[in-house]
Amino acid sequence: MDRKTGHRGDGPRVHRPHKDLDVWKLSTELCRDVYELTNRLPAEERYGLASQLRRAAVSIPSNIAEGAARNTPSEFHQFLSIAQGSLAELDTQLDLCANYLNFVQPEDIHKLLDKVERVGRMLTALRRSLKTPK
Repeated sequence: MDRKTGHRGDGPRVHRPHKDLDVWKLSTELCRDVYELTNRLPAEERYGLASQLRRAAVSIPSNIAEGAARNTPSEFHQFLSIAQGSLAELDTQLDLCANYLNFVQPEDIHKLLDKVERVGRMLTALRRSLKTPK
């Protein structure tokens, strides 16, 4: 299987429009970074905050992909809204980890928070581009 395209080589290729979106690409990087961070959290948080961080992070590119596969811009817009909500959830959980629960140093999440901000701006821009003029 081709890791980049997901194509097995047997049969027709399925069009995956989300893979062309820069916001999807960056959100998958963010997801990977969150998994790396959660590996450093205390073991007792494996089923608590670590699990919630991972679920929120996975939800972002997943909702972008599901929305991109939908039939109408309004459906895509709705899934981007859900992705934006998951991003806000992730931002809150990262803040809790570093600034309230002291599981990681604030410096350890600066790059993550930068990606959170970039993904947020990209989601907002993409949502605005889908709005139909009245």
